[in-house]
Amino acid sequence: MKNLEIISPNQSLNLTTGELSGNEIVNSKKYLSQLSNVFANEAERQKMDQETIVYNVQAHLLAKEGTPGGLYFGTSIIHPGKVDTEYFMTRGHFHSISDRTEYYWGIMGEGMLLLMDKDRNTWAEKVYPGSLHYIGSDIARRLANTGKTALHVGACWPSDAGHNYAEIDKNGFSAKLVEIEGNPTLIPNK
Repeated sequence: MKNLEIISPNQSLNLTTGELSGNEIVNSKKYLSQLSNVFANEAERQKMDQETIVYNVQAHLLAKEGTPGGLYFGTSIIHPGKVDTEYFMTRGHFHSISDRTEYYWGIMGEGMLLLMDKDRNTWAEKVYPGSLHYIGSDIARRLANTGKTALHVGACWPSDAGHNYAEIDKNGFSAKLVEIEGNPTLIPNK
């Protein structure tokens, strides 16, 4: 019989904010300077302070990338702001293995989850504390902050899913989320 012992985990999750701490937590920041051609008004983005942090991502990536059956867990924090009338948002991506699914859930703040299928049909779901979003196969995802405070969103996805940013970098989403008369509105991208 093996020795029985009780151990404490090396990571923790703040249930109020979704922030992760401990060993093996990856932290990354995306600055406005790193988001060229993400927003429709590129000229306006270039005029803004390029050191502005648009979003942060924290992830617990314990399994080796590409491991079948493994899970990753993370939190995205999208800061409030706009480029012209378009809300601050993440780059957006498909999964490299397109049939891999994912869960997102709202922790703090308010925003929208933009979703786009392979036929380029785009729709949005409201994100708020307690909202739960299942993202199916062959669906691109992007988070936008429509509020006045930071939007915190949790995520869990397969460790073999990978990220296909190239498709979105090249073609973008077929619609963009803008503020019209104080309301988030999804309009076709030209």
